[in-house]
Amino acid sequence: MANSLFVLRVCLVAALGGLLFGYDTAVIAGAIGFLQARFDLSPTMVGWVASSAIWGCVAGVAFAGYLSDQFGRKKALLLTAFLFTISGIATALPNSLSLFILARFVGGLAIGAASMLSPLYIAEIAPPHIRGRLVTLYQLAIVIGINLIYYVNMQIAAMGDQAWNTQTGWRIMLGSETIPAILFGILLFFVPESPRWLIKQGKIGQALDILKAVNGTQQAESIREQIRESLEKKTGTFSDLFAPGLRKALSIGVVLALFSQITGINAIIYFAPEIFKRIGFSADSAFMQTFLIGIINTIFTIVALWLVDWQGRRKLLLWGVAGMTICLGVVGYCFYFSLLSGPWLLIAILAYIACFASSLGPIPWIIISEIFPTQTRGVAMSVATGMVWVGVLLITQFTPILLDSVGGAYLFWIFMGNSIVIFLFTLKNIPETKNLTLEEIEQQWK
Repeated sequence: MANSLFVLRVCLVAALGGLLFGYDTAVIAGAIGFLQARFDLSPTMVGWVASSAIWGCVAGVAFAGYLSDQFGRKKALLLTAFLFTISGIATALPNSLSLFILARFVGGLAIGAASMLSPLYIAEIAPPHIRGRLVTLYQLAIVIGINLIYYVNMQIAAMGDQAWNTQTGWRIMLGSETIPAILFGILLFFVPESPRWLIKQGKIGQALDILKAVNGTQQAESIREQIRESLEKKTGTFSDLFAPGLRKALSIGVVLALFSQITGINAIIYFAPEIFKRIGFSADSAFMQTFLIGIINTIFTIVALWLVDWQGRRKLLLWGVAGMTICLGVVGYCFYFSLLSGPWLLIAILAYIACFASSLGPIPWIIISEIFPTQTRGVAMSVATGMVWVGVLLITQFTPILLDSVGGAYLFWIFMGNSIVIFLFTLKNIPETKNLTLEEIEQQWK
């Protein structure tokens, strides 16, 4: 019999990479205002400081696929835990903006690598009938990380006045990352390697033991044979991704990854305190509204956890994106007509977060981790996940500039237009993948 507790324990450890992803990316939301005062930053420089880690993410994704294919998923994850720890220490220390940006870049390397490796590892080890749920644990860990750092930031900011936070508070916020990073590194020593990577390396016996623990003895033999046949048919080169069939898989991965970011989520996650201050909330109240966003994000990611293997990826994505589109239209309307003091703006933002968290938040990670063949999964996920960070980079760099130049209404209407595009793309191109093994999904493209 499959050991459900073993599977859950292993996937929870891997999902801690998501917690650090959320923690490290969102920590800047609480620190950015104090960094702006500390280093006298212009709007353009605020965008650069907020996005400095994202440049590291792009580089981290690029090397993570190669390292995971060469040395294994587990060793690559251990490297990300080390980089998270170094970044947490280094961002708390500098007195110059250049050193701070360099330390954030190192953190970005870890975030980018974890963003590819954690869902990849979970998808390769999870049983087919609960794979969507287990990969969604990764997204849940991201939002818990975001929620946790919102709370930590709020508590740290309350420890002193503006002057204390400008000199010291932001350092504690950024340095607090070292605690979950060290925990992640320790726990990784107690999880196995991906069975699909082991079979690719010819370590059949080790892989079969893990497959038995995950799927039970009877299914393990069948899955091992599917993996072996899949690996025999593929050369594992980058050019394989542009072969007929897989070319469509690559386009789905790239488009989903990009649009999961350019529909506005990180404009709200990263800059929520500043947006709420801009529309009239006090600094303390803005932090509370941001914390509320984190709670909603967490609750509706749990809703996705419940629905994704029942209703399926495609249906959940279509309903969620439709809701996002409506909410973004309302947010833009509130900004355009200056309806900022009533409840509608906050309700629309929270409803948008709920729709995103139950659809376009977790589902791209699930689909990207499912649709590529084992032989090329590492490099393919690097390409697709790289587009996540291109999208994040665009949003973090240009959101402050667009807020100042075109205003909130047109900014959120741009996001609404992007939501319409991804809805239509999903309707036409994305297949259902629930309850299929990774090798059965690969056969669909043929």
